[in-house]
Amino acid sequence: MLVLTIDQIGSRRLGDRVDGLLSDLAGWLPDGTAGVVRAFERTVGDEVQAVLDDPELAVDVALRVLRRGGWSIGIGAGPVDEPLPASARAGSGPAFVLARDAVERAKSRLRPVPIAVAASSDDRARDCEAVLSLVGAIMSRRTPQGWAVIDTVIALGPETTQDQVAAHLGISQQAVSQRLRTALWAEETAVRPVAARLLDEGDR
Repeated sequence: MLVLTIDQIGSRRLGDRVDGLLSDLAGWLPDGTAGVVRAFERTVGDEVQAVLDDPELAVDVALRVLRRGGWSIGIGAGPVDEPLPASARAGSGPAFVLARDAVERAKSRLRPVPIAVAASSDDRARDCEAVLSLVGAIMSRRTPQGWAVIDTVIALGPETTQDQVAAHLGISQQAVSQRLRTALWAEETAVRPVAARLLDEGDR
């Protein structure tokens, strides 16, 4: 099982932003989304938590929150105490403890990317954390123009051509190609499944 614990950065300075994050998460993960065992909810203070059983979904959510900015993300992979309560914040078991450890490490000011992974398999957790941190670092360096192209590719679907993206944005196909290369989009899409596989193996 995968527990995601997400804690706000700088809440005393910025004020509570949990409601906004929960609204975004509800939009990304509407009721009935496959892979969501217990939906995101506020646990205590400026922290939210959820239980998932789909590593690809966990990677996607973690990277979406990283892009949003202002949050430390901890992922715990391991067993949970059964039966799992209806509320994520009432859950217990190793995955919850691992998620707590991970989010505390993610808060370190020494980390350029505020994400950490803890799992039953330490090797897999370290490898997954390294991959997600690398992707997060790449994302943080993208320009608004690069994100506009990536968002259009995602919105139009995986079979979309660069010509279609160019027509949608009103730019040249060459500009689309250049922005995707600069944004390292192909590299990100190639390593996302690696992170998910490592997370799955860490859970096992």
